[in-house]
Amino acid sequence: MPASLWLLPGPPPEQPPSLAVWNFGADAAPAPPGPGWSPPHPPVHGASVPETFVFTDSSDEGLQERLGRHLVVTNCSAEHSHPALSCKMAAEFDAFLASGLRWFCHVDDDNYVNPRALLQLLATFAPARDVYVGRPSLNRPIHASEPQPRNHTRLVQFWFATGGAGFCINRKLALKMVPWASGPRFVDTSTLIRLPDDCTVGYIIECKLGGRLQPSPLFHSHLETLQLLGAAQLPEQVTLSYGVFEGKLNVIKLQGPFSPEEDPSRFRSLHCLLFPDTPWCPQLVAR
Repeated sequence: MPASLWLLPGPPPEQPPSLAVWNFGADAAPAPPGPGWSPPHPPVHGASVPETFVFTDSSDEGLQERLGRHLVVTNCSAEHSHPALSCKMAAEFDAFLASGLRWFCHVDDDNYVNPRALLQLLATFAPARDVYVGRPSLNRPIHASEPQPRNHTRLVQFWFATGGAGFCINRKLALKMVPWASGPRFVDTSTLIRLPDDCTVGYIIECKLGGRLQPSPLFHSHLETLQLLGAAQLPEQVTLSYGVFEGKLNVIKLQGPFSPEEDPSRFRSLHCLLFPDTPWCPQLVAR
């Protein structure tokens, strides 16, 4: 599918500028824009765009021209395999470590990110705390077999935040993850436990560091029934998604201003609900 990570307006004016945010996405290889594709757009309300980078598998001249240094080509495989996904997550993690920024937030290419809600959530955590926040993929911990000396294994269990809904980690915690997550070590760790990238993040934090996932209902993936979210709840959500299940679109339920044919993901309509002063939003929803 076309990459659909939106580069959204940054923190509201009252948000302390020291709260830097790093968003990631685009697990899929780049493709020509198709129906429902909306290009990244400039900030509105005079706010700055958060540090947002798109990680992709191969170069794309159109995206490169539009995003410049904010497009990162990983040269990882385009396959949806554990090694390929872990390769991209490793590239994201290393880029974050080198950035000096305070927060690492991973999102997929089918997510919409509301930066106001995101920054409001992150501002609730004390700076001295290790933070790993996101939506659990399951309603129970996942199990993994951890290799031990003399061909033994140890069964471990842990919670993890699904990458399909997005998750955030602060720098304080990310620095502690380095022995298992920096350079080639992230892929090595993923291979060791035979689980994909988002599970590996949870394994490192909970099993190696003794940390805990802070579950949040404000992150959403395409695996949920998105129609259950009411329109009044949408401005509070950090991430939203869309997808197809059993031949039917799984999208948020939202009236206009764009038709489902113009906006099958409903992301453009959502954006105009949240930021009606955006130049390309119809005047009828403008303030």
